[in-house]
Amino acid sequence: MNSGPALVSILRQGDTLVASVHTALDDSEMVRFQNDLVRQIGEYRARGVIIDVAALDVIDSFASRTLQTIADIARLRGAVTVIVGIQPEVAFAMVRLGMGMGEVATALDLEEGMAHLAGLRGSGARRE
Repeated sequence: MNSGPALVSILRQGDTLVASVHTALDDSEMVRFQNDLVRQIGEYRARGVIIDVAALDVIDSFASRTLQTIADIARLRGAVTVIVGIQPEVAFAMVRLGMGMGEVATALDLEEGMAHLAGLRGSGARRE
């Protein structure tokens, strides 16, 4: 039974999945999000994944590692991931704590994330 609004929405836009995180997720919710997104990458044969974290006012080390893991799994399944919407205060805290997104592409917002993916497609480049 659903006890409230969705914590995450995953929408399909052509061959791209756009996942918007609406509120902070605890560790078990983060793992559920990872599993749902990875399943949908295969189900929809996605070539791009955008994860919008604009609603988050904190990204802890577990969330950061999970986002990196999602990007690694997506890459192994043939999709490029872009994380968008990291708030300035969150970025500042992540840098001070030595956390980052590793090799995962980031963009300011959804529009720039879509442009990044379009640029990769236009150049014929594929991440390995």
